[in-house]
Amino acid sequence: MLTVSSKRKSKVAKKVVESQSGGCLRSCVAWFVFPLPAALFFMILMFVWSSSTTYISGRIVHVCVSSRKLSNLYCLSATTQPNEEFRLPFTNSSSEKFLGNRNIPLLEEKLEKEKNEFLDSVSNDNNHNLKDDSKLLVEVKNGLKDEPKMIIKPVIESPTIVEKATVFHENKDENEGSDVFGDLKAIDTKKVSSPEEDRINEIKKAKIVVEEQLRVHRSWTTSQNWNQNQNQCEGRGVYVYELPPKFNKDLVAQCHDMVPWVDMCKYFGNNALGEPIPELGSRWFRTHQYSLELIFHNRVLNHPCRVYDENQAKLFYVPYYGGLDILRWHFKKVSSEVKDLLALELVNWLEMQKPWDKNLGKDHVFVLGKISWDFRRKDNTSWGTKFLELEEMKNPIKLMIERQPWEINDIGIPHPTHFHPQSDDDIRSWQRTIISSNRRNLVSFAGAARPGSQDNIRSILIDQCISTTKETCKFFDCKSGLCDEPKSLIGLFTESEFCLQPPGDSPTRKSVFDSLVAGCIPVVFDPFTAYYQYPWHLPEDHSKYSVLIDQEEVRNLKVNVVEKLMNVSLKERDEMRRYIVYELMPKLVYGDQDAKFSMFQDAFSITINNLLERVKALNLE
Repeated sequence: MLTVSSKRKSKVAKKVVESQSGGCLRSCVAWFVFPLPAALFFMILMFVWSSSTTYISGRIVHVCVSSRKLSNLYCLSATTQPNEEFRLPFTNSSSEKFLGNRNIPLLEEKLEKEKNEFLDSVSNDNNHNLKDDSKLLVEVKNGLKDEPKMIIKPVIESPTIVEKATVFHENKDENEGSDVFGDLKAIDTKKVSSPEEDRINEIKKAKIVVEEQLRVHRSWTTSQNWNQNQNQCEGRGVYVYELPPKFNKDLVAQCHDMVPWVDMCKYFGNNALGEPIPELGSRWFRTHQYSLELIFHNRVLNHPCRVYDENQAKLFYVPYYGGLDILRWHFKKVSSEVKDLLALELVNWLEMQKPWDKNLGKDHVFVLGKISWDFRRKDNTSWGTKFLELEEMKNPIKLMIERQPWEINDIGIPHPTHFHPQSDDDIRSWQRTIISSNRRNLVSFAGAARPGSQDNIRSILIDQCISTTKETCKFFDCKSGLCDEPKSLIGLFTESEFCLQPPGDSPTRKSVFDSLVAGCIPVVFDPFTAYYQYPWHLPEDHSKYSVLIDQEEVRNLKVNVVEKLMNVSLKERDEMRRYIVYELMPKLVYGDQDAKFSMFQDAFSITINNLLERVKALNLE
């Protein structure tokens, strides 16, 4: 069969070709144009990611973006989860839990996992939730020269707080011969019938343990001002280790990329005091809250009792910047082994030094610029290091802005503030300023709410504050950035009678010291915020300088804080303020590295003098 084909192209075919040609052109154009929005979106995403850090804990994913300021401890602290209440083992009427929201395994689960291994330390135990039924009772056999022997027996009821604390503090040698914990055995720890009474008993017994421990700390205090008399340094030599740079100087050199959205170098300049604030005066600086390690180191180097011969020393200072070591890794995804590496290298280095070997570190002191929990990482978490969980770190004194409640050798010292006097005249001048300040606000609160934490009382305090006039209560919302400007913050405190100081990401607050330096009476809602922390710098009678309001009453709306403070008489306010200004304030500030005082002792002088007194009491060779 013949097939006839025409040479003439059909119109349909021509249209198809034209369509294909146009489609190719459009595809080529789309290939160049359409990726632009996608690329722009990708660049924005990369920018946000580069200026943020992702913190994952359990089922929580927390992103700290650059809008979060440097003062926000959600991102800067390596110990807290976002919007989480830091619960205390013995806070007033409100804490039947140990750090309740932390995902820490129960003692019972830990025993099943490790079986025949003993608990490492008291700090592991104190983070367990008291609501959980542990089946262990730890007893201590006294009379042993070395570490106390632990015997673990199965029992029906959970160990009480005081039993847990006694495990770590009944050994007399560990407490330098003190027997203050010996009477704790006599406390009746039988379970009472009422759960509420049982809970209250737990809190009371825990308070007894901690208060006795603080009495030991206060027994080391001295009222003498040795700091300015070179002739009184005999037998009081302070030796400063010349550590390899990787333990301090090299850490400071990483300041540019330590925190993704802020150059920390501006805070570490000017001998770690930070940039000057001329609007407040010549002795005011933008001092970062984590600069304590550097400030202390600079002051020790100029101490009149410093010796260069280790055989003439009574106290040995180890200038390891452990807080910066933690901070440099907090925003980087590295393993726990990497985080712990430098601390382990430090211990190995110290063990090769004769002074350390002589007294097993009992006459050594470390200053750490973050809270104790940052250095006591648990097995199922990733934040912080295990530096203070090392066995070698039990004997030395550790000075921190927040201490661990069960460790006798953990001692709290003040947070650095923005005021760094150089002479008696600097202190007297500031005293005159704040004693005559016009306190136009009855109450003020500088902070932010914790909407994700149901137990936190901050939202209640904010509501009570803003429901009144600004003259009665003034609120500084830290989310707006007001708290990042020292001039505004100090201005608020110098114009306020009372400053509210509820717990935040951890029990203590730098704001407590900022308010005291400004002559503002702190209102405390938890004794661990200040009362159980700073035995060398705050008096045992806390009513002299502060007001305590039970946070449980605030939480249950049984008290209006502003109304209660209105009932404090003008005479009582004046008495507290005069004590704060003339007795307390000079002891809470750190002078600069050239500071010389004759009338006053600053926070550094008090700390060094008490450390020397403590070493003297040890009667070491």
